[in-house]
Amino acid sequence: MALSTGAACLALAAALAGCSRPAPVEEPIRAVKVQAVAASGIETAPEFSAEVRARVESQLGFRVAGKILRRQAELGQHVRAGEVLAQLDPQDLRLAADAARAQQAAALTNRDLAAADLQRYRELRARNFISGAELERRESTWKAAQAQFDQTRAQSSSQANQAAYTTLTADAAGIVTAVDAQPGQVVAAGTPVVRIAQDGVRDVVFAVPEDRAMLMRPGSPVTVRGWAGGGEIEGRVREVAGSADPVTRTYTVKVAIDAANSPPLGATVYARPRALSRTDTPVLKLPTSALRQEGGGSAVWVLDRPTMTVRSQPVQVATADGNQAVIASGLNAGELVVVAGVHVLSPGQKVSIYQDRLTAGAAGAAASTTPASASASAVPPAPAASR
Repeated sequence: MALSTGAACLALAAALAGCSRPAPVEEPIRAVKVQAVAASGIETAPEFSAEVRARVESQLGFRVAGKILRRQAELGQHVRAGEVLAQLDPQDLRLAADAARAQQAAALTNRDLAAADLQRYRELRARNFISGAELERRESTWKAAQAQFDQTRAQSSSQANQAAYTTLTADAAGIVTAVDAQPGQVVAAGTPVVRIAQDGVRDVVFAVPEDRAMLMRPGSPVTVRGWAGGGEIEGRVREVAGSADPVTRTYTVKVAIDAANSPPLGATVYARPRALSRTDTPVLKLPTSALRQEGGGSAVWVLDRPTMTVRSQPVQVATADGNQAVIASGLNAGELVVVAGVHVLSPGQKVSIYQDRLTAGAAGAAASTTPASASASAVPPAPAASR
């Protein structure tokens, strides 16, 4: 009986041991790279993507409606002042001009007839054959005929001009930057057909946000460099938009540059305003790899050297300087911040400072080159044997 009771106790102990919770596995100590926070200078010289444009760029169109018969201008073509760009079908306008000239001839005939009648009635009045009222009626008839002739003459001149407007010519020398209509197309009066960038001075045009537009002043220097390389060109701000763009909410800035050294029309360049440059401003900078998202902001891991544990520290990022982030607040100079392996850490986790193989190899080589005498002196002498 005692044997069976002992066996039952052993079985119960074994069952209880199998149901107990296993001991938690200790989290391994991770090696991390750290960097001491220190203030360093920063040179802020923002560059803006810009485009080279002509000072004057005109959209040319016909002053009358009609069907485009032919278009001589091509995209990228350099045209001279007075050169024909496109032509409309002039047939209808020629007929209207002929009709206006016919009306003018009819009005001229009526005026001459009224003038002859007036002359005869004046002679009759001088002999008292007619009354003064009759002479006044003849004078009124002549004046009306004269006014009608003047009207038809003006209409004839207007129709002649309309017929001449069927030929579109360049107002000034320049480069065709856009073609908006093709032969066979029916266009209304004023519809853009060809866009011409006039020869002469060039502008570099770019957009700046509202907080920086207030710093731009006409006449302030701007350095311009080509996107594909080349030397720098010095220019000056010519115009700052008085209101923001309704879509982008940015302000357009135009910089005047020398046309002789200007990049090609429409080229992409970089503009660096001197008014926005700042140098030697002490700031705290960290690699972007040290940042992580925490909640709605950014945070870094700060190493507590005595306990070799990490804690989360929220920071505010002001801007970026290349591959480094400029910290506005949240850190103090001298603190150690984890810059690699930030996404595998947890608050209060123990860590060790990572040393790459080159550093460890250098330390090992230094230890191996220690003189033998120094190694021997480091070992304490054995005690003398007692007699």
